[in-house]
Amino acid sequence: MFRGLIAIVVTLAIILGAGWFVMKRDDIGYDRLESMYASKASRFMPMGEDSRIHYRDVGPRDAPVLVLVHGFSASLHTWEPWVKNLSKDYRVLTIDLPGHGLSRCLDVSATGIPQFVDVIDQVTHNLNVDQFTLVGNSMGGHTAWSYALAHPERLDGLVLVDASGWPKTGDEAESSPLVFKLLANPLARRVMKDIDMTGLIRSGLEDSFADPALVTDAMVERYGALSRAPCHREAILNLMTGRDDRSDASVEKLAAITAPTLILQGEKDNLVPATHAEKFHTAIAGSELKLYPDVGHLPQEEAASQSVADLRNFLSTQVYVVSNEALPEPLPAE
Repeated sequence: MFRGLIAIVVTLAIILGAGWFVMKRDDIGYDRLESMYASKASRFMPMGEDSRIHYRDVGPRDAPVLVLVHGFSASLHTWEPWVKNLSKDYRVLTIDLPGHGLSRCLDVSATGIPQFVDVIDQVTHNLNVDQFTLVGNSMGGHTAWSYALAHPERLDGLVLVDASGWPKTGDEAESSPLVFKLLANPLARRVMKDIDMTGLIRSGLEDSFADPALVTDAMVERYGALSRAPCHREAILNLMTGRDDRSDASVEKLAAITAPTLILQGEKDNLVPATHAEKFHTAIAGSELKLYPDVGHLPQEEAASQSVADLRNFLSTQVYVVSNEALPEPLPAE
């Protein structure tokens, strides 16, 4: 605990010593960000009077639907390796949560898991998607299992990728990356809100991969730019201040999940310990667990081929099972 406090104090001293005005960075307008990071598949759904949610909806219209939800301070771009593979056989819907990516904020003071659950419900209903498999990484995983509890009737399956939600022990909190220790400190959050976060973003991303070399300049630039969309910094920081312990995972709570569940976890995750995946596996009856030995917090990027293969196997054997009786009779041998 003392070492973590010293690191925070030193970092704040460097920030203040470097000069507030030198490091201050203004917002980047949505029009400019969309020109940089939207794609031909990008769509925007109005939500409220002046807000809208960015999403992409690709793949065959009559195929089973997969909804993919990113984690804290990330965006739907994290799923691109999976989308390229899955969209051949599934309708794949990726969503930027409010205050993330190219989505506008809704009520910033309400930014959190309940708001995200509601947005997923609204987006899927508005697209006339009644049933789907919900996939979530990190905070998106917390959102996914929370959705499974709130709307069990709508899920075909549930996939948790390095999902968060279990309370951390003191030792686990102590080993968290520096950027998360800073975000957990009220003074640090106030200092960090309007300054250039490039160095800390790079550090946080490098801590998210077992192989830090996978972090590119373009990745750091995208995370930094999207965090500077109007209100995004406030929304992201609010996620650290508005934590509600009632949303924590527990064995009793998760026992109510009945959807077929796959749990994917990098064993070298510095943000969500692999022991938390074991807890999800124990708590959710009938769940399947896959551990990746040399992978960090983002298996969908760091182990894209293996993780998507495991997902496909789960979907074909546990969720969207094709009955042998439905298959055509083989042609007689000549």
